[in-house]
Amino acid sequence: MPRRQRVTKRTIIADPIYGNVGVAKFINCLMLAGKKSVSQAILYEAFEKVRRSSRREPLDVFEQAMRNVTPVLEVKPKRVGGATYQVPVEIRQDRRSALARRWIIRYARSRSGKSMADKLAAELLDAANGVGASIKRREDTHKMAESNKAFSHFRY
Repeated sequence: MPRRQRVTKRTIIADPIYGNVGVAKFINCLMLAGKKSVSQAILYEAFEKVRRSSRREPLDVFEQAMRNVTPVLEVKPKRVGGATYQVPVEIRQDRRSALARRWIIRYARSRSGKSMADKLAAELLDAANGVGASIKRREDTHKMAESNKAFSHFRY
């Protein structure tokens, strides 16, 4: 963090097909080695697979998946005296959506499957339906925060 000036947020341009900023940020997170056109092709192909398999609008499935995966609480380590406590804290909105994007992409990459578009479509459908590895990650995060609720008085 700079000492003198505030950090300015960059404005993300909406994606070309759906005109959605959330989809554009997802494309940027999916991108490897600066290959934006490759990540766009992967995401749009995954959206087509979602459209064919679920007969629902892919943007609705995407937004439902993001809502289902988005966490509300997380734990942060806080050192008090000689002990380190895991203190549950509420997450800022931009970090919530960043975590949701990161988890969906991570668990889509770790799936077994043929292409990344297949794996991403399957993970989006699972997340929209409330199952899958990314949903389990959110549940584990919330469970950890719930079990450490006794240390919430150490909040920053």
